[in-house]
Formats: sequence, C-alpha cells, structure tokens
Amino acid sequence: MRPRIALPADTLDEATNIINERNAAFAPRPAVEAIVKAGGLPIILPSVDPADVADYLPLFDGVIFLGGADVDPTFFGEEPHMRLGKTYRKRDLFEIELLKQAVAANKAIMGICRGLQLINVGLGGTLYQDLSEDPNATLKHSQEAMGNQPSHHVTVVSGSTLATLTGERPYVNSRHHQTVHVVAPTLTVTARADDQVVEALESKDSDQILAVQWHPENMYKHHDESRQLFKNFIDRAAKRIDRD
Repeated sequence: MRPRIALPADTLDEATNIINERNAAFAPRPAVEAIVKAGGLPIILPSVDPADVADYLPLFDGVIFLGGADVDPTFFGEEPHMRLGKTYRKRDLFEIELLKQAVAANKAIMGICRGLQLINVGLGGTLYQDLSEDPNATLKHSQEAMGNQPSHHVTVVSGSTLATLTGERPYVNSRHHQTVHVVAPTLTVTARADDQVVEALESKDSDQILAVQWHPENMYKHHDESRQLFKNFIDRAAKRIDRD
C-alpha cells in the first residue's frame, strides 16, 4: 500500500472571468510530483470548516504543509506588523486544526516554508512577522535567483534526522520574509542560516515532524538532498499505515 499524503490546498484569489477558477483550491505541481516520485499518493484537501477535519483523518497517513501566504499573527497573539504580507485566515484555521489532529493521531508531518511557520504557530510558537523584526537577520532570504537554484547555506545540527538526509552544510534555496521567533515547546531547531535565522524544526521526542524553511519541492529533480527529504517523509508515513 502506498502511503497516502494529504496536501492542504492553497486558494487562487486573483480576479478572473473564468467561473471555475474563482477561489479554486490548488496544490503546487512540484510538490505533487515530488510526493509521487518518492512513492506517495497525493490527496489534495481544500480549506473547509475546521469542524470537518476529523472526517479527513482516515484518508491519509502523512500530511505536508506547504508554502503560501503569511500566517495571521492573531494566532500567536500579535496585531499585524506594517510589513505583514497577504494572509488568508480561512486556510490558517483549517490547517491549524488539521495539524493538531494529525499530531494527536500520530500522522507523519512535513513542513515547507510557510508550512514550517504554520507548524510552529499551531503548536504554540511565534513568528517574526517580517525579517526586519529579527535583530540577527542579515542574509538575503528572498532570493532573486531562479527558484530551483540554491542561494545560501545552512548549518544542520549534528545527529539530527535532517543531518542524516542533507549533511551538515546543505546549500538551499530561499524565499520568505517571516521566520520563527519563539520555538514551540514540542519542537527543536535543527538548522540555522549563518545569520541564525531558523531553517529547520523537528519533533523533540519522536520522528513525527520535520519541517524546513526552504523549498525542496523546487530542487528535488537535480539535488539529492531534496529527494532525501521527501523519501524520509514517505518512509515515516509508511510506518504509520494501519494495516489491519
């Protein structure tokens, strides 16, 4: 049985005359392809009422939280910073509830960019709403290089799961303006950029969660480290398949 992987969808919010594209739910094609190549079966979940999350749980073995709009700062007790980007509260409400129930149900969890931030907030952490708030941030974290090309290095904690997949000094891509501030109690930082911006989080006491701030779905075709991240995720999901 192939591990079934939930991809919570983003929403098209641009004006359009095509009625079927208005507020359409979608998942990035590179993420779908990376899941398939790693051996998983993607299932795209539109943002619906959080009360419906429980009915989704039996449908998947792992969930990957993807990139997109900024996380609404009211979820971590703050009002919007002047440099806050676009937010979509409906998606945040759905994904935070999906995260909490997936954690409780011991589903495998992966996070990418916004996904890392959403996981941190959903589990009780906070964010810098813009890198200008972080006194240590000095590197360019929103690259102008092509999105499938790396732009800066990160240093990975020796002995972490991430280190076994990428080594301790991977070269990654980067396009974000928010970052982790206070780390959620059940998570630990396993990678940082050279300016100490958080680049990866993992579960403290299990292999359930691994999240990265960069975009391996855009690099997996040509970078083995990115392929290893998806293979590890699918392997973690496979261990959680109910075979009864």
